[in-house]
Amino acid sequence: MTTTKAGLRRAIATVTIPDEPAAGAVGSRRSVIVERIAPEIDGGRHAIKRVVGDRLQVSADIFADGHDLLDAALLLRADDESAWREAPMRPIENDRWAGQVELTRNRWHRYAVEAWRDRFGSWRDGLLKKVDAGVRVPTELEEGRLLLEAALARAEEAKAASDTTRIRAALAALKKARSESKRVAAVAGEDLLAVMRRHPDRRHAARSAELPLMVDRERARFGAWYALFARSQGRDPRRPNATTFADAEWRIPQIAAMGFDVVYLMPIHPIGTTNRKGPNNTLDAGADDVGSPYGIGSPDGGHDAVAPELGGLDEFLHFREQVEAHGMEVALDIAIQASPDHPYVKQHPGWFRRAPDGTIKYAENPPKKYQDIYPVFFEGEDAAEREALWLELKRVFEVWIERGVKIFRVDNPHTKPIPFWAWLIPEIQATHPEVIFLSEAFTKPKMMRKLAKVGFTQSYTYFTWRESAADLRDYLAELTQTEMREYFRGNLFTNTHDINPHHLDHGRPAFVIRTVLAATLSSSYGIYSGWELCESARLGEREEYLDSEKYEVRARDWDAPGNIKLLVGELNRLRHERAALQRYDNLRFENVSGTRTLFYRKALPDGELDPLTSQPSAWRDPVYVAVNCDPTAPERAILHPDLPAVGIGWDEPYQLIDLLSGDVSQHVGADVAFVLDPAGEPFRIFTIAPLDRPPTA
Repeated sequence: MTTTKAGLRRAIATVTIPDEPAAGAVGSRRSVIVERIAPEIDGGRHAIKRVVGDRLQVSADIFADGHDLLDAALLLRADDESAWREAPMRPIENDRWAGQVELTRNRWHRYAVEAWRDRFGSWRDGLLKKVDAGVRVPTELEEGRLLLEAALARAEEAKAASDTTRIRAALAALKKARSESKRVAAVAGEDLLAVMRRHPDRRHAARSAELPLMVDRERARFGAWYALFARSQGRDPRRPNATTFADAEWRIPQIAAMGFDVVYLMPIHPIGTTNRKGPNNTLDAGADDVGSPYGIGSPDGGHDAVAPELGGLDEFLHFREQVEAHGMEVALDIAIQASPDHPYVKQHPGWFRRAPDGTIKYAENPPKKYQDIYPVFFEGEDAAEREALWLELKRVFEVWIERGVKIFRVDNPHTKPIPFWAWLIPEIQATHPEVIFLSEAFTKPKMMRKLAKVGFTQSYTYFTWRESAADLRDYLAELTQTEMREYFRGNLFTNTHDINPHHLDHGRPAFVIRTVLAATLSSSYGIYSGWELCESARLGEREEYLDSEKYEVRARDWDAPGNIKLLVGELNRLRHERAALQRYDNLRFENVSGTRTLFYRKALPDGELDPLTSQPSAWRDPVYVAVNCDPTAPERAILHPDLPAVGIGWDEPYQLIDLLSGDVSQHVGADVAFVLDPAGEPFRIFTIAPLDRPPTA
């Protein structure tokens, strides 16, 4: 049996009696079994992730010895609440139960399943069976009276006036009735059963372990990121002079016009001079070379300071305000490392690893060497210094949060201890749950997954290197359709200031293809500035940019011929207009004849979710995307959309609307042919709808 809807989201307190043994203890009466809860990550060691407005659906196996009826509830509370909210669970099949609750607050939460024996429902079930068999039930009616009186006390304690009145009326009718049949009628009604189930005896209820849940704000799941170096925003490409934040503000309207949501800044702190790098990562920096912003720290300050050459803190704060005035947010790159000139080096020498000769070891990622960077060492011998390090890094994040930054891209988090992140992120979000952490960890899969599990809101992915339709299909299915969807949110960056993928050597067609894929496969994606100009000049055969902005100032003609700014803007417009593109785990791949073409759908759930799978059985307002992933050759692709999945019969006529051009055509059947030509248009983005039902967003 199941709790009635009237009990939905009712705040409850745990009902216990002092001498009741816990489940598993000698003499315990907590005998209902609750197990195999889904979702849960690693037995509850890590949190699942959701967004405000989602509904958390939970299922579990619930059963007990004997033949008693059972009841159960899904419990939820935020980390700053003492009382639980509860929602009813109902049996689905074979002792599997399910329930759901709406998520309304951006905070860390706990959820659990509690189950108990339905004493009144079991009594009523037995009573009616005996009555149907013609058996006298005076003893059973007396038992019912006692159950009613006990429930009356609980209803009075809960101040449930209408339920109290109904139970009193049942007791009065039971006492007044002169025949057994009338006494049965007084206590066997469905309405009374519903009232009694709102006030069950839960003293012996079994409760599962409490499981963690992070409910983020919407930006955690949906957003387009634009990465830039503040010092490289000059107006004249012939004279690439370093810019301050005030100089760079002219770019903000341009970025907003392309539809981006996040302006992501590379490190903005003072840059050291010792071992400063020159252009293209050379060791012979000249007097005028600006150095890498990842060589953080100088006599002007460290991670909590703004480089004087960028205009200092006041100019940064004004820049941030202007970004927000244009409907975007600033994300800040936090790199936990130091130049030899960072104040940390003198103040806390134990925070750095030393070679046998006593010198501090600089950073290496063979064959790359970073002589201008000292990695922070988390494993020093002094416990007090290790604690001071953790607290100082927490302070750095808090300083920027106080200055209005709510999004952080963390550089190379996989080179710092997992226990540090498992402590830091919940610590920050306990006070600032709106803060978002993006993990920049291009490393082994298990480490990337672990960083997401311990709290990182979003994660970089291998999308940057997945090229073929088959590889992309397999990889994105893993991200969005396996257990990973519960905790790992992939942010599909097309490129980064460190990574210039080799497939970009194919020029503008490759940029078009990769932009469409990134913007539509995931709800979060990003580009590094210059992408819209199709920049791909590389340093030799390396996966690095020639004349990288990491080591020198650049200036660009942002209207250069061949740019794809219009496409980027149209894609971002579409992402904001079509709600299906704002979801992450609704990606479904469709059949297509053509090995180079990737064909997929994103749509909104239509109706209730399946209580066992948490997946919808039908969809609405679909967005279909077909992309030829090969930038070198056209392909004629025949698309086979799953028409019944979106409410269209196989033989039913429908309209196909191109979402970029607005062109409309009519079709019957699931065979839609396109020629996807990289020399022209290697993709199509469209929706379909029955002729009598126009599409909606």
